[in-house]
Amino acid sequence: MALLGKILVGFVAVEHVLILILEMFLWQSEIGLKIFKMTPEVASASATLAKNQGLYNGFLAAGLFWALFWIQDQSQKFQTTVFFLGCIVVAAIFGAATAKFSILFTQGLPAFLALIVTLVVNKK
Repeated sequence: MALLGKILVGFVAVEHVLILILEMFLWQSEIGLKIFKMTPEVASASATLAKNQGLYNGFLAAGLFWALFWIQDQSQKFQTTVFFLGCIVVAAIFGAATAKFSILFTQGLPAFLALIVTLVVNKK
């Protein structure tokens, strides 16, 4: 992967670690309430679901970090990166359609850009 692709994939991975932290650990905190625009009652009622969502975001981040730092075979690295970025793009489209439109830009756009750069750099 070219340097730009690695930087973008790394950014998306870090972003999803931060989402994991927000959803799993800060959901009911002042910052979580503010970021997700929730009342304490809504946060309390949805805390278990948020932890589950956070865990899934962690898996996405782990897959991207795995591809960036541990997979040595270039074909497998490329396929793994495309798979996890594609999952994030699809999840962002679904999230924008069903929950909050801004997800398309905050999560989908960085993943989409990383995906495009990854595909262009690895075009054979």
